[in-house]
Amino acid sequence: MSGMPTLRSRKLEIAYNIPVSKTLRFWEGLKEGKIYATKCCSCGKLYFPPVADCGRCYSPSMEWIQLSGEGELETFTHVNVKPASFQDEAIAKLKEGVRVLARMTGIEEKSVKVGLKVKLFAKITPDGRAMYEFKPI
Repeated sequence: MSGMPTLRSRKLEIAYNIPVSKTLRFWEGLKEGKIYATKCCSCGKLYFPPVADCGRCYSPSMEWIQLSGEGELETFTHVNVKPASFQDEAIAKLKEGVRVLARMTGIEEKSVKVGLKVKLFAKITPDGRAMYEFKPI
């Protein structure tokens, strides 16, 4: 194939600057191995990920709730052709009632089933980012 141009490529990295001052306790909690949600002091709605203001009654009065992390898998996906940020994602309903989307780890793909008991764990990545993931229990 002479005469064909050589294709060159470069790595694309995207960085987001997300203001975290109102949810700082959540990010600090992950670094300590704790998972937090917020609960509206006016109407009682529980939010995960945490929010600064209630979307139901618009109250700015929120309290921090530490979640147990225990839940039951409701759905999952395994994408064969994927961007690096989407791999083996699952949604589980925690015993506190909130649904969480997170990466599923510590289990072979063929063993993942709806109804699987899971635990949500906080984790620090090798590059220092705080995150969370599900593992089977």
